[in-house]
Amino acid sequence: MKKLSCFFVLLISLTSHSQDASAIKSHVAHAIEELREFIAIPNDALNADDIDDNILWLKRKFGERGFNTAVLDTENLPLFFAATPMEDAKPTMLIYMHFDGQSVDPSKWDQPNPYTTVLKKPVANGFETVSFDALNDDIDYNWRLFGRSTSDDKGPIIMFLNAMDLLKKEGKEIPFNLKIILDGEEEKSSKPLPKAVKQYRELLEADFLVIADGPIHASELPTVVYGCRGITTMTLTTYGPIKPQHSGHYGNYAPNPGFQLSQLLAGMKDAEGKVTIPGYYDGIQLDEATLDVLKSVPDSDAAISEKLQFKTSEKVGGFYQESLQYPSLNIRGLGSGWIGPKRRTIVPESATAELDLRLVPETDGTRLKNLVKAYISSQGYHVLDHVPSKRERMAYDKIVTVEEGSVMDAFRTELDNPYGTFLVETLQKTFNKDVVRWRIMGGTVPIAPFINELKIPAFIVPMVNPDNNQHSPNENLKIGQLAYGIQALYAILSNTPSK
Repeated sequence: MKKLSCFFVLLISLTSHSQDASAIKSHVAHAIEELREFIAIPNDALNADDIDDNILWLKRKFGERGFNTAVLDTENLPLFFAATPMEDAKPTMLIYMHFDGQSVDPSKWDQPNPYTTVLKKPVANGFETVSFDALNDDIDYNWRLFGRSTSDDKGPIIMFLNAMDLLKKEGKEIPFNLKIILDGEEEKSSKPLPKAVKQYRELLEADFLVIADGPIHASELPTVVYGCRGITTMTLTTYGPIKPQHSGHYGNYAPNPGFQLSQLLAGMKDAEGKVTIPGYYDGIQLDEATLDVLKSVPDSDAAISEKLQFKTSEKVGGFYQESLQYPSLNIRGLGSGWIGPKRRTIVPESATAELDLRLVPETDGTRLKNLVKAYISSQGYHVLDHVPSKRERMAYDKIVTVEEGSVMDAFRTELDNPYGTFLVETLQKTFNKDVVRWRIMGGTVPIAPFINELKIPAFIVPMVNPDNNQHSPNENLKIGQLAYGIQALYAILSNTPSK
């Protein structure tokens, strides 16, 4: 069985002041204990008291590392800010992470309390709980820590703090000014962030932004992400009779909103999954150099299909990475009448579809929503932003109510940016492995306000295992990834970018 001490052989060889394996093991053990302490503070994004409790912990822990700290008030919950003393000769790195977490349903977890970290080892049929006393001996780096936010995103905060400890222990000078911004509302879309970044613009000024959030690529290779898609949402509702009606009496006579909505949605895409709405993909061009970078990501379309259990993918792009370069139009939920054991023989009074539209930098979310609404109108529907009155029902044959969500913009940094090159080369040298360069990832993090306001390049440097169950029951962090994050941040914070 591989030992945790073996995992750090490479780190030992790279540091100018070599440490014995037991010292490194002791350091990682400290990080585990600190993570357990942090996880024990509930961090439900919907509970303001939880956020305040976490900020108190963060002030103490960053203060112990010599950071100046501040709590930045916003129009809702505060942000946490920390910085090292500024030196004019050094470039400034701004690091974004978040400390809030998704809500939990303890009944869905394989442990009594999701906020009490549990140590487990992999076995044939899943995972088996191990006493933390086992940390007194060498452990396999595939053992895992289970608890809410172990990966998303308290784990990376602990990695950063312990990388700082290691740098101090070895007497390393950090060639950057460091500014840390920690979000307490990431899991509920960070709505105050755009105004807050504008309000605290001078405090947050930096040369580049690093986001320590999310999982590394499924290949488990070191990963640098140059962008992420944005998101906006729409809710569409069609209408039949004012109340559900007996399908025997009024079937074939009262308009069925389920069929209306189904026909409307079906026309928005062709048989290959491409959006048919005119102008939806305008402005997107992929040259050969970009396609080469996309093809260099070690994905397997066949493996993705096997994992998700479908035979043929949609044809928005020729392969998975190419598909991420285009905006999506997704039905995330449908509802009309009753289904399952509660099903009834009725003509429903309404039907509703929940849509999400993933955005890329070339596509403005408001423009795409307007295109969708224009398409709906072209199909003979009267579009409203409210539930129709009786007068409106009697005046129009087909009505759709459209509720629009806010827009979170996409961002993407150019692949030849020198700070990106620095991050890639540092990780490649540190781990002696190819680094996955991800042009844009499918998910969304609320980073666009920093790019739009501060005018700086941004990069996601993910730290955690790809199978971490974030947002779900049994969220977990591999101890090997905890070690990886400390090592990666140690390297990034102790190397100087090329001029």
